[in-house]
Amino acid sequence: MLLHLDASARRASFSRRLSGVYAETWRVAYPQAGYVYRDLATQPVPHIGEAWTELCDYILEHEITDISRYREAVRTPAQRQAWAVVEPLLDEVAAAEVILIGTPMYNYSIPSALKAWLDQITFPKMSLEGRSFVVTSARGGAYGPGTPREPYDHQERYLRDFFKGHFRVEDVTFIHAELVNARLDPALAHLRERHEESLAAALKEAAR
Repeated sequence: MLLHLDASARRASFSRRLSGVYAETWRVAYPQAGYVYRDLATQPVPHIGEAWTELCDYILEHEITDISRYREAVRTPAQRQAWAVVEPLLDEVAAAEVILIGTPMYNYSIPSALKAWLDQITFPKMSLEGRSFVVTSARGGAYGPGTPREPYDHQERYLRDFFKGHFRVEDVTFIHAELVNARLDPALAHLRERHEESLAAALKEAAR
């Protein structure tokens, strides 16, 4: 199954365009595999609360590593409410072979809507080994290797470290369209051609 998430606050965004191309290509290649879509911007996942932390504490204390056993942590009415949010999100992740995330870079990092989703589905010593993550992103500037702003990239670095370091997922792919602000910012107008080249390469990679 492909789990497809979009996090951009813009309805017409480059990250959504790229994730849409990837999803369409994947669904044509695997028509029987299943597909689930979530728009984290228009239907945001709530931020975690104290009851969620209690679920987390129980799972850690009792060394529960099997996702199917997380329900054992639910003991109080507040925890049942928290679990009602968590359960469908976890079910989607557990069922997915590929998790596709379309996200812009906001303020050097990721949108709070995506962070809220990550917080809800992440528990101690949790493994998603065997799955693949694909991130299609749009960035206002250029943050690739060797660029002056590379040290400010807390989008790819954060997600890559999180997927590999916590979820133990080795198959992680990033597809970036960079310099999108060159379309609007007069100070970046001279970089418009580089943006167009970056977008064309990203669209090609997403379709591949």
